[in-house]
Amino acid sequence: MTYPDPRRLVVAGLTAALLFPGAVAAEVDLSPEQPDRIRVEPVQEAVDLLPEEYEWVTPGKLTVASVPNRLPFAVYATDTRTPVGAEPDIAQLVADSLGLDLELVAVAWADWPLGITSGKYDAAIHNITVTEERKEKFDFSTYRSDLLGFYVATGSDIRSIETREDVAGLKGAVASGTNQEQILLRWIEENRAEGLADTTVSYFDDEVVQDLALESGRIDFYLGPNATSAFKAAQDGKIRLVGTLSGGFPETAEIAVTTRKGAGLAEAITAALNAQIESGSYGEVLGKWGLSAEAIAESRTNPPGLPKK
Repeated sequence: MTYPDPRRLVVAGLTAALLFPGAVAAEVDLSPEQPDRIRVEPVQEAVDLLPEEYEWVTPGKLTVASVPNRLPFAVYATDTRTPVGAEPDIAQLVADSLGLDLELVAVAWADWPLGITSGKYDAAIHNITVTEERKEKFDFSTYRSDLLGFYVATGSDIRSIETREDVAGLKGAVASGTNQEQILLRWIEENRAEGLADTTVSYFDDEVVQDLALESGRIDFYLGPNATSAFKAAQDGKIRLVGTLSGGFPETAEIAVTTRKGAGLAEAITAALNAQIESGSYGEVLGKWGLSAEAIAESRTNPPGLPKK
């Protein structure tokens, strides 16, 4: 995937305000130094919950796996090495609150689970949804709602996709093996059972090809994480939002900091996040990246997750 090369990307203020409630015109800093990153002081309550026997990947540091693939979650900075974005900013809040330095390690999405269970990373922070299956191997500290969005080309005649009946007869795209794929396929089966028109589903390995398919009308809609599509829409105005739903529809889903099962870090991280929710720093980070609509009122340790397939 190719990302813009300039040091700063300008997000159009009006479009951002429409797509991100409470957002304002902003420049996205892609420098590795991140001078404007929000920093906080250690939270003693959270520090006291850290297990004395835990063996850190690097003593004095919180080593976090980050997946630099898309904004606003994370991409490579202009040095092509350092992950920057909303998830690294959340990681910084957690590390600061625990009195630790932050060590971000860029990884592929498929590599974080083994890296956590093997002790290669202390935590993974990258749009990871809590599921009952994942809870068998990992502990979770929640920090964001999992909101999905239906997006169409700006010139599309489609005004709204809110229910399963709305996708009947359309051509859509989702990423394979995701929550949104499960939702869409479930809707299609229910529509078929009622005799409604079928929905064609396409899968794209290349995001650029997918974007072109949507913009050209080869597909009618894309269903995926709202944050990434909303960020893209704010940049170029070629796609627009026509509906949202919870990532665990109809179940509630939350995104969480992920640590090894039984490592003893989750309670401390949850306390750290709740301290920053109360202080307002958490809200500042989400607002900076247009994620205010996905804010939660309280971080929870290992809440109910999406059910097993």
